Amino acid sequence: MSIAQSQKPEPNGRRELSRAAPVRVLVVEDFVPYRRFTCSTVASMRGLQIVGEVSDGLEAIQKAVELHPDLIVLDIGLPSLNGIETARQIRKLVPESKIIFLTQESSPDVVQEALSLGARGYVAKTKAHVDLFRCRGSSPLGNHICQYAIGDCQFQLPT
Repeated sequence: MSIAQSQKPEPNGRRELSRAAPVRVLVVEDFVPYRRFTCSTVASMRGLQIVGEVSDGLEAIQKAVELHPDLIVLDIGLPSLNGIETARQIRKLVPESKIIFLTQESSPDVVQEALSLGARGYVAKTKAHVDLFRCRGSSPLGNHICQYAIGDCQFQLPT
């Protein structure tokens, strides 16, 4: 089942799977103009819903535990706790959340460490307008499935 299928809250804060739910996204970015760009991009995509936005690593962990988002778009250069350490903590506390790094960090060692933590993607900010969200597959009938490729996460969403 895809993570786009979740919605019903359970007593522990997690959600049971159900077909019609949007992909719930938490955006973690300290640079306000770029956070606005990312949130705007996510909000413009059908089937994706911003459930939170924060500006540092500690806030990201708190929000991830509170909201159990399907997807976390995470920068690496964050105040209070960098994105790598933030991801490490989130993977322990909210393992069902998928993490995509969206960052200007391009060091091969940093990329490798990020992916070794279980991140589902690593997107350079300079390529975000092309690589972060791509919609594929449409039908002239309006009854098609739009598939968003976000890193290597695939979300099947009714459009």
